[in-house]
Amino acid sequence: MDARLQQYEDKMRKAIEYLEGDYNTIRAGRANPHVLDKIRVDYYGTPTPVQQVGNVTVPEARIIQIAPWEKSLIKPIEKAILTSDIGINPSNDGSVIRLVFPELTEERRKDLAKEVKKKAEEGKVAIRNIRRDGNDSLKKLGKTDVSEDEIKQLEEELQKTTDKYIKEVDVLMEKKTKEIMTV
Repeated sequence: MDARLQQYEDKMRKAIEYLEGDYNTIRAGRANPHVLDKIRVDYYGTPTPVQQVGNVTVPEARIIQIAPWEKSLIKPIEKAILTSDIGINPSNDGSVIRLVFPELTEERRKDLAKEVKKKAEEGKVAIRNIRRDGNDSLKKLGKTDVSEDEIKQLEEELQKTTDKYIKEVDVLMEKKTKEIMTV
């Protein structure tokens, strides 16, 4: 790949990584510790990720267990989970917090599948915007000593890269939708 196009491919790869991270936070009926990724706990005045204030485990398919490093953190962790948008009520036995994930209803699965599709569309738009920026910068090259044929070739290469990443978004979307719809 041409060095002038490498930065655009890197940006497209980052868009894919962002989409994968987004998909990890969508729960699909099974307990996935990644649903806690965006939750912050007030730890001595500092918003801290849940994974950094306790041990997060998945003892069963639909249960996440959080064992805080300090007992005094149980209430702040519960509060952070309750105010988040994961929609699960935590329960504690004085030493650990358990999150029990209920089975997803058919309607909820369909809603989640729509959300997955929407996020995929946003990912595609981001990739196309990166392509547009790349094409704009290639057109500016035309005003320098770069030949039209070379610019055309770079534009085609950028389009092939764009197509590759758009396909990757589709694959990720299909995989996540299948995971959600599988009962």
